[in-house]
Amino acid sequence: MNLPHIPRRVALVTGAAGELGRAICQRLSHDGLDLIAADINLDAARTLVDSLPLAEGQRAIAVHADLGDAASIAALVELGGGAFGRIDVVVNNAAVNHRGSLHDFDPAQWDHMMAVNLRGPALLCQKVAPYWKAQASGRVINIVSRCWVAGGPPAYVACKAGLVGLTRSMARELAPDNVTVNAIAPGLLPSAFTLDGRDAESFERMARGSINNTPLKRLATPQDIAGTTAFLASEDAAFITAEVIHVCGGSQLAPFGN
Repeated sequence: MNLPHIPRRVALVTGAAGELGRAICQRLSHDGLDLIAADINLDAARTLVDSLPLAEGQRAIAVHADLGDAASIAALVELGGGAFGRIDVVVNNAAVNHRGSLHDFDPAQWDHMMAVNLRGPALLCQKVAPYWKAQASGRVINIVSRCWVAGGPPAYVACKAGLVGLTRSMARELAPDNVTVNAIAPGLLPSAFTLDGRDAESFERMARGSINNTPLKRLATPQDIAGTTAFLASEDAAFITAEVIHVCGGSQLAPFGN
């Protein structure tokens, strides 16, 4: 008996070469999805792809992408979609963080962060949307941060809060094509992204403070976020949309005194 061919689902993950992106790619690959691993560091993305233990017939490709550049986003979708003929899941994970307070932020850095962290995900989904319409299905998973409720460096928080708003807007607009759009808000992750621009002592101090304010008394891991991403990408989450899932051990809660 000839069984109908069921195409393997395809996930496009931005910022794929960092610790968090790598964990997400590893988990989605483990779950049987084909992968488009997009990163501004193409060599690192290729190293990631080469390390994945793919099943027979499973594929993964590395693609250069600068999420701050509209032409680069268009090229990413053209190349990735052309390679697989479909794109089912988009994980908007790529981000930049130029730290600065309200008193000393650099307007050029602010604009760069908005371009990569907020406009980039919107443009990427705009370019992938024709695939979702043709397939009558799709998933968007936006990686935000618990800082969208807690506050912090103004430009970064503004981007992530904006991405929550974009999540809810896209959930409405893409729903007729059976596309779900959700966000994941991680707690503090001990990663190169978080450490960038900080010395070990200041990070350790920040980590201790985060753990003290977290009911589950630990930091988040990339695997915590990857597991939640895999769930939202799965059929088990088919009726969940416009949600922000805080994966931060309860640190989104306001302090509660006894």
